[in-house]
Amino acid sequence: MSLATVGPAHETGKGTRMEYRQFGQSDLRVSAIGFGCWEISGTYGQIDETHFVRAVHRAIDGGINCFDTAEAYGMGVSERALARALGARRKDVTVVTKGGVGYADAPNRRDSTRKRLTAALDNSLRNLGTDHVDVYLVHWPDINTPFEETMRTLDDAVRLGKARYIGVSNFRLSQLVTCMKLRRIDVVQYGWNMFDRRMRAEIFPWCQTNDVGVMAYGSLAYGLLSGTFHPDMKFDENDWRANRGTLGSLNLFRTMFGADHFPRNLAAVEELKTIAARRGKTLPQLAVRWTTSNPVIATGLVGFRRPEEVEENLGALGWQLSPAEMAEIDAIFDRHNAVTEPHGWLEDDQPVAAA
Repeated sequence: MSLATVGPAHETGKGTRMEYRQFGQSDLRVSAIGFGCWEISGTYGQIDETHFVRAVHRAIDGGINCFDTAEAYGMGVSERALARALGARRKDVTVVTKGGVGYADAPNRRDSTRKRLTAALDNSLRNLGTDHVDVYLVHWPDINTPFEETMRTLDDAVRLGKARYIGVSNFRLSQLVTCMKLRRIDVVQYGWNMFDRRMRAEIFPWCQTNDVGVMAYGSLAYGLLSGTFHPDMKFDENDWRANRGTLGSLNLFRTMFGADHFPRNLAAVEELKTIAARRGKTLPQLAVRWTTSNPVIATGLVGFRRPEEVEENLGALGWQLSPAEMAEIDAIFDRHNAVTEPHGWLEDDQPVAAA
């Protein structure tokens, strides 16, 4: 997968050319920067929807054509907000949504049975005000439902025209291999940023070998790479980060916001700012450029609250990090003993529910 601009050039508004990349074997070409809509769900505290709407339109004007949301992001809140923001411009973008999690009556709040997943997709289509999504993903693996049932359901969604392509998010390698034997996986989604590089060991090589489109979430390490945090940071009580990296069984944030890690990470971030400044860039621009520099990544997702943030992150395009700069970044993390490959998978092992 090439990092070069694919297809017709698109000016972002300041002379920067948007980079478009092939989405696996699909016929979709997606922008190297994608718009993540988790933040508008309410789990990051209150966000002004007027600013969000303006951010969506600035993103489209800047060439961003991939928007990612999920049923579980506020159980429809994010999807409905995105629908309102897109309006008639829905036809101009690739919309990705996810289902299969967030159900209080299901083991570990997950349910990827035919009945639940079919209903979830129908609900997402209503929320999004569209008759189809471009990509539909299973958000997290449901180990209590046979993958045969889940993959048949996804295949039926394509056959019925409710989704153009399908895939999974956060699945382990063995689960990917099993699912791929049942039905081709078109797209996957995984966390990937300077502070979490676990996927390069097994997942990304598998995706590259099988030509599967990859979406990277957490490009700014959930704000850690925004450059705005400090050791005495107090998060909004409605912001999940107030728990310092503890979010149920998920092992995504513990080595970023945990009490033993946060100060070391902030020290590393301060040094990263010097590299960004040397290139005339901001830290978020450096972080997004790093994320999208991996050739397996089709789109690196960033959550935008305001149009100014879109404008800034578009500055991650049109330049490359040199091998020497990549090595310098690695040396900074080593020097501060910052964890870049957290121990264990993305979540703790879950027991299979009794039959």
